[in-house]
Amino acid sequence: MIKATPDLADTFKRQKYVVVRRCLPEDKLSLLYSYARRCARTDLDRHDSQVPGAYSAYADLFMEGLLLDLLPLAEQLASAKLFPTYSYFRVYQRGDALNKHTDRPSCEISSSICLGREAQGPWPIWIEGPEGISSIDLEPGDGLFYRGIECPHWREPLTEDLVAQVFLHYVDQNGPHAEWKFDKRTSLEGCKSEQ
Repeated sequence: MIKATPDLADTFKRQKYVVVRRCLPEDKLSLLYSYARRCARTDLDRHDSQVPGAYSAYADLFMEGLLLDLLPLAEQLASAKLFPTYSYFRVYQRGDALNKHTDRPSCEISSSICLGREAQGPWPIWIEGPEGISSIDLEPGDGLFYRGIECPHWREPLTEDLVAQVFLHYVDQNGPHAEWKFDKRTSLEGCKSEQ
């Protein structure tokens, strides 16, 4: 897996978010994108209230594995020891949007990673940090790491066919939200706790 450079960690500290290009290797990215697409085609009843038309899945076994895989990178960026809380993935379709919001306490350090798309180009995610509002374009495999509780973020309606995203969430082991370790579950889905 990729390692954070000091420049990325400095940017994360200053802006409260940073983009990490190609944080997923191509073979893993291809597998996860195919998996997300298949889930969206075959399990039509899994939707959430935040984006009612989009397929979504909380604590999926494969995405929980990715949550653990990217924990060292998230820790390097946040300059802190972190507990994983949960993973979530969503497959957006034409017309889907994400209202401006901040996240709940289990999302102190978050990432939004583009798994893939059926679109001509990136679908921007908007984020508001201490230096103002930015539009972030993520290519497949790119991740936006951000302080989800502090930085409002949103997406305008999707004008293309499909975008698959995975969201990975963590909390500072020594911070005010540490009680949200594993999102208050006994362990991650399909994983035994070693901490």
